[in-house]
Amino acid sequence: MANQQLFLGIDCGTQGTKALILDATSGQVLGLGAAAHAMISGPNGRREQDTHQWLEAFTQATHQALAAAGVDGQAILGIGVSGQQHGLVLLDEQGEVLRPAKLWCDTETTPENDRLLAHLGGESGSLERLGMVIAPGYTVSKLLWTREQHPDVFDHIASILLPHDFLNHWLTGRHCTEYGDASGTGYFNVRTRQWDEPLLQHIDPSGRLVSALPELIDAHQPVGRILPAIAAHLGINPNAVVASGGGDNMMGAIGTGNIQPGVITMSLGSSGTVYAYGAEPVVSPQPSVATFCSSSGGWLPLICTMNLTNATGAIRELLDLDIDAFNALVAQAPIGADGVSMLPFLNGERVPALPHATGSLLGLTSTNLTRANLCRAVVEGTTFGLRYGLDLLRANGLEAQSIRLIGGGSKSPVWRQIVADTMDTTVICTEQSEAAALGAAIQAAWCHGGSAAGLAELCERCVKLDPASETRPVAEHVTASQLAYERYRQHVATL
Repeated sequence: MANQQLFLGIDCGTQGTKALILDATSGQVLGLGAAAHAMISGPNGRREQDTHQWLEAFTQATHQALAAAGVDGQAILGIGVSGQQHGLVLLDEQGEVLRPAKLWCDTETTPENDRLLAHLGGESGSLERLGMVIAPGYTVSKLLWTREQHPDVFDHIASILLPHDFLNHWLTGRHCTEYGDASGTGYFNVRTRQWDEPLLQHIDPSGRLVSALPELIDAHQPVGRILPAIAAHLGINPNAVVASGGGDNMMGAIGTGNIQPGVITMSLGSSGTVYAYGAEPVVSPQPSVATFCSSSGGWLPLICTMNLTNATGAIRELLDLDIDAFNALVAQAPIGADGVSMLPFLNGERVPALPHATGSLLGLTSTNLTRANLCRAVVEGTTFGLRYGLDLLRANGLEAQSIRLIGGGSKSPVWRQIVADTMDTTVICTEQSEAAALGAAIQAAWCHGGSAAGLAELCERCVKLDPASETRPVAEHVTASQLAYERYRQHVATL
């Protein structure tokens, strides 16, 4: 096929790495690969990963995807990398990793974050200065924590990278980042798109952190060419271009065609996210709304809930149900689960802003405590958290004709219906559920082409909606869902 234009998209997430081969000419995904990561967990909210595992998973997933696509790696023109946001990777002068990467879901640095937030003048001070409120998962508190807990490591820092920056560095040898992922660090001003160097000077007056910052590049700029040794190791064309890449939410936006106003992307993954494209940095007065930059040259106001399929998974395990049995029980129970409410805050919660909350079951009686109601209540509870976030985005001027649904939960027809009814908006899935890996591949095609105008055309061709998944709200469901949601709001208000 002489006219094929092949690109590799990588998504390095918390659970594992996905690889995807895209033909940008036809817009077809030709092959997928995946490899898992392990988590290093500690009792104090520590969540870390060994970066070497990422490299092994990257290699394994790429080999799998190439084999599944039945294509020669020498035909790959470019690579795009999507990475979990907010993670911290520290390198020394030799480019060696100094310690395991601290992740977005790590809450061990909550005390450091509280102190930094106080230094910024609380939530309003942080919003005014950075355009967002720093949260414990962001990168900035991880730097202060490293300085205090591991001074020996801190003294050797030569480069501060986010997960996707680290993978780009492995591929090209270059230290840089792009605006989308940089805006989740907590030491970046999203309005001016510049690093907040004084904040890093406050953490360490020696200037070590400022000099360790990567260079900022535009979304459509490539980082460079792949290193010959890495190209050989991956079995890929040594002339392949490595795109700027970005955070998983930014790449998910591209992979769902969410690059102009009017579309909302909702991800039902281990955490839940809702985001939409903005042409201007309209910073919300609500601390829960993160006005990130997009990786397509704009902004991406976003809310993130910490509990989604982790909570539904916990109920499934408790009741020993597979996915199909679980979904069947959810469908059996009425809207509102006969009065059973679950506040699914198993990991604390970011939206609503309840970092120290725990999960609870409310409204139980001798007649409504059934397996079906429990299953329904956990799906409704997690979906109500997303509704709460969507309302915050709507209050900030966001308008949506439809919601594009991605992530593991989007595969469930009953969950799609609950989302449509709760949001009173039509939902539709993209054909490719690995939206971040697809977005990374599309961005690689854009960087390879070099034209700023080409992204919309690429998305038009490569992002396909699945008409069979389209789910419209049902009027009487919407009314019943609204009542159940108001009950959830009342329960949340008492916390």
